[in-house]
Amino acid sequence: MKIALLVISILLIAIVLLQSGKAEAASRSVSGNNDSLFANRKERGGELFITRLTWALGIAFFALCIIMSL
Repeated sequence: MKIALLVISILLIAIVLLQSGKAEAASRSVSGNNDSLFANRKERGGELFITRLTWALGIAFFALCIIMSL
């Protein structure tokens, strides 16, 4: 269990670092450069896969933490 938690946590860190900067768009809107503030932009392809993988790894991480604490 501890090895699985370690592997999932390393993968989660790597996937989060690979994600595109969604926070950059928010910071641009606050700083005044809001060209794409109201742009209807959807995730596609690899970006959508990385987002879903992040969710799955996050859920697996928390589930393993809860199981190990019992």
